[in-house]
Amino acid sequence: MSYKNVYLKRGKEESLKRFHPWIFSGAIHHLDDDIQEGEIVRVITAGGEFIAVGHYQIGSIAVRVLSFRDIVIDHDYWRSRLESALKMRISIGIADNDNNNTYRLCHGEADNLPGLVIDCYGKTAVMQAHSVGMHLNRNEICQALIEVMDGRIENVYYKSETTLPYKADLEEESGFLYGQDADNIAIENGLKFHIDWLRGQKTGFFVDQRDNRSLLEKYSKGKSVLNMFCYTGGFSVYSMRGGAKLVHSVDSSAKAVELVNQNIELNFPGDKRHEAFCEDAFKYLDANDDKYDLVILDPPAFAKHRSVLRNALKGYTRLNMKGFQSIKRGGILFTFSCSQAVNKDQFRAAVFTAAAQAHRKVRILHQLHQPADHPINIYHPEGEYLKGLVLYVE
Repeated sequence: MSYKNVYLKRGKEESLKRFHPWIFSGAIHHLDDDIQEGEIVRVITAGGEFIAVGHYQIGSIAVRVLSFRDIVIDHDYWRSRLESALKMRISIGIADNDNNNTYRLCHGEADNLPGLVIDCYGKTAVMQAHSVGMHLNRNEICQALIEVMDGRIENVYYKSETTLPYKADLEEESGFLYGQDADNIAIENGLKFHIDWLRGQKTGFFVDQRDNRSLLEKYSKGKSVLNMFCYTGGFSVYSMRGGAKLVHSVDSSAKAVELVNQNIELNFPGDKRHEAFCEDAFKYLDANDDKYDLVILDPPAFAKHRSVLRNALKGYTRLNMKGFQSIKRGGILFTFSCSQAVNKDQFRAAVFTAAAQAHRKVRILHQLHQPADHPINIYHPEGEYLKGLVLYVE
């Protein structure tokens, strides 16, 4: 198969020589005629040499690199990349684990499949495309996935209506590419969770907080716990198993409150230690100062783009100041940012500013990040998106 070419300006191949998987629109000199968004293209340097093959798209990131070798992107390619991803998850004990059937199988650039996310929940894999190219290749990827998983999954659900570039003018669609409606209860570290891949955020569950939930469990015994922005209640369920004396879950979404109650009942039927509230985060924190021993602040991304970075940092400062005010002396705060545009130093500075404004003495106990099934490509530091701190608050 012959692919059309994208030609770079002189000197713009340097990042590609360092295996960075993105080519920005400003680096492109010209294109062959009639290249369509999502099409696979070859990338040529100003000196006429091949340097990469990838998906073309309209926007600031013009090409997402699939390979730095001059190869055909076919069934064997998809299969080999997914085999590599599965092998890594097995080697670190995440996949093929009787106590845990919830994990990320493919994490975009980190697995050399930029724009593709696949999460596994028991016998169902949920696939999400973040680029037009991956959307167009979804059926080929699904077929390779079924082969590679070799009976580990029975269903593949495609969920990309909120992740595809809106300017691409694609029809929004979600549904099963393989299999059919399935049991939506998955197991994470021995705990059961309803996974709402039909209408839920991301692929239906925040798989990336697994290790941090386990750490929280160890700190929960005998404590009064507040889980802000609770969504499905992952932190709440772990706190309950950890022996918390009470757990309050808060979210502005009535649907999230319903889901957290279902997950608590699934694991701790009839347990009266838990209560959920549908309320605005700041209003709730204003009304509950100095009440909790342990507070979790895990908000949705405040900054999806650098253009709103300044306001996002102000938001993190304000939220964490309220969090400090809601904690008793000797309490512990778990605080997070999943905003890719906010780096860990900026997040830490915002939290430190909040501590100073709240007039609290604070010590760092842990610096947290995404788990091993959400790896970071060493050539793509932008993949480090989840930042967290565990703080002891006097």
